[in-house]
Amino acid sequence: MRLTILAGGLLLALSSSIMAGQVYKWVDAEGVTHFGAQPPQGQPAETLNTAIAPPKPAVNESATLEQSGESEQRDIDRKVKQQVAEQEAERQRYCTTLRTNLAQLQNNPRVRVEEEGGNRRLNEEERQARIGETKQKIADNCN
Repeated sequence: MRLTILAGGLLLALSSSIMAGQVYKWVDAEGVTHFGAQPPQGQPAETLNTAIAPPKPAVNESATLEQSGESEQRDIDRKVKQQVAEQEAERQRYCTTLRTNLAQLQNNPRVRVEEEGGNRRLNEEERQARIGETKQKIADNCN
């Protein structure tokens, strides 16, 4: 196993130098500059230094910025979802109260309300009006 890894590492190191190869530069009799992998016959040629470009870093600056932007977006999404959940819970409590009030209005003909520091009984016309209002509120908010 170690031999395989060592041999693979050696091949990798050699392949990068083989891939770079030698590059020769020369000028012909007409003054035209040429580049090639093999030197020309009978002409002087200059050997060029070919360096392999370093590999790009795994995480570049733009990726880091994207990740921080994604992180900020996730935080915003989480806050919005939390607000929506709180609003939904409040709406559910409101609907529960409306349904309880409707049940009281429908099942009890003697409904009392507090007004101006005292209690008074609703007449049948007022009770029916409140039943209608409560049903409308339920239809508007609780379906």
